Formats: sequence, C-alpha cells, structure tokens
Amino acid sequence: MKEFNAVIKIIGINPYVSVPGKILRVIFKEANKDKGPIPVRGFVNGSPYTQTLMKFKGEWRLYINTGMLKDSPRRIGETIKLSVEFDPRKRTVPVHPGFITALKSNKEAAAVFAGLSPSRQNEIVRYIANLKTEGSIQRNILKAVLFLSGKSRFAGRDKP
Repeated sequence: MKEFNAVIKIIGINPYVSVPGKILRVIFKEANKDKGPIPVRGFVNGSPYTQTLMKFKGEWRLYINTGMLKDSPRRIGETIKLSVEFDPRKRTVPVHPGFITALKSNKEAAAVFAGLSPSRQNEIVRYIANLKTEGSIQRNILKAVLFLSGKSRFAGRDKP
C-alpha cells in the first residue's frame, strides 16, 4: 500500500484528491490497465475505504465521499493522509429479486434495461440495493420500471 498526503479539492460538487504520478504508475501496473475506472482500497486518516479511481477532465482523481471522510464537502483545502492500492476483488452487487420479477413481468422495461450500458445497469441495481426499507425498495422498483418504460424519471435521470 502506497501512502501520501493530499489536499482535498473540489470539481463541481465532488471532493477529490489527486494521486501522485508515481503511485498511479504502480496502480496501473497492478491493475494491468491505465484506462477506465480502477478499483482501489486503502485508508484515509486511518479509516479504511473502498473506492474507484477515475480519470476526469484529463486527471486521475480519487473522489472523497462522506462514507470515506465525514463532512468531506466541508473540508475542501484540508490536507489528509491517505494510503491506496489496487483492489483486485470483484465488486458485484446482487440484483434485488423484486427487480428481477418486475423486469420479467414487463418485457418493454426488460428490453430497455438489457440495452443500457453496463455502468447504467449497475447504477440502477446499486441504487435499489442500497435502499434500507422494503417499502422504499418496492416504490423504487416501480419507479425504475416506469423509467425504463419511458414514462418517468428515475434517480435524477431523464427517460432513457
């Protein structure tokens, strides 16, 4: 695991840190790639995190969310201590059985879902998987199916 200190910056509404080039080269070698999202893990100020290293606007960024660092949006300009390494573990989120059933009963929505990019499919699956109550899960499964049928928005997205 490689350690470094970094200043929290912001782009749009997203806090992030820049990972030093020397460390990036090690991660690229371990991941066997230097394009697309790269799964990483490490520690921020001593607390463990799991995250994805992303290239945006020509710069590799490690986004710092509130799960990694409490009140991170309010800590812009603060220097934090980080460690990072490539995370080879698979990161799959199981599809909620209710969502599978809903797609089976709505062929139109299922066809649109199958035609989405894998990242958009994962976005919908993760959104539903991270809901806490069964009531909110069922409401959002219905919203997702309506979205996929072209009848409404879902999770801040316009119709597909």
